[in-house]
Amino acid sequence: MPLHTTWQDVVVRLVLTMIAGAMIGFNRGVRGHAAGLRTTILVGLAASVAMIQANILLSIDGKTTGSFAVMDLMRLPLGILTGVGFIGGGAILRRGDLVTGVTTAATLWMMTVIGLCLGGGQIGLGMTATGLTILTLWALKWLDMWIPRENRVMLVVKVEPGSSSISDIPALLAPMGYKAQFRRHTRGDDAQQAKLSFEVFWRNPEIMSQPADLLKLVNERYQVVSFELTSESRH
Repeated sequence: MPLHTTWQDVVVRLVLTMIAGAMIGFNRGVRGHAAGLRTTILVGLAASVAMIQANILLSIDGKTTGSFAVMDLMRLPLGILTGVGFIGGGAILRRGDLVTGVTTAATLWMMTVIGLCLGGGQIGLGMTATGLTILTLWALKWLDMWIPRENRVMLVVKVEPGSSSISDIPALLAPMGYKAQFRRHTRGDDAQQAKLSFEVFWRNPEIMSQPADLLKLVNERYQVVSFELTSESRH
């Protein structure tokens, strides 16, 4: 961190922080996330201004060069990162097995670090971190979509009481790569029908279409009551 800060330095740091926040926030905004363009810029600016203030308060009057060796310059950045952790925690939502907002929270945390770098005068490090963050959010998104991951569906069908569907449905889906596990047996609306619940598992990349073939196959032989996707790959 430079010991002497001019207004030109302050302007350059703030402008670069806004540019970095706008580039990263645009990615969040176009994907419909709550923490979009303005939020990302404000988080980066808050961190940058705090570091600029610390830089200005880093007075050298009446001090020797060796006195700076005992100063804890990390106390302010660590406090800021802890505070942003609460904002990131608010961006994370959990609905049953589905967790969303993790990437948004990580983006806000990363934007804070970038703001601290730019506000502290480490322009090269801050802009390098900005470039790597944009690369991760934009380019690696496509790679992430091709990574196979587990998906689950809760399937509920109506059958006649005493039928062999508990074993028939897993056998029906197995040749297509789906694994079905029986979960629940309940009575239907009348005594002539029962409801069977299955949890169906499969692995495929996010880029591939949702299991319309699974729903079509089961619907041809059984009356489907519900077909609910219980987990997703995107966060």
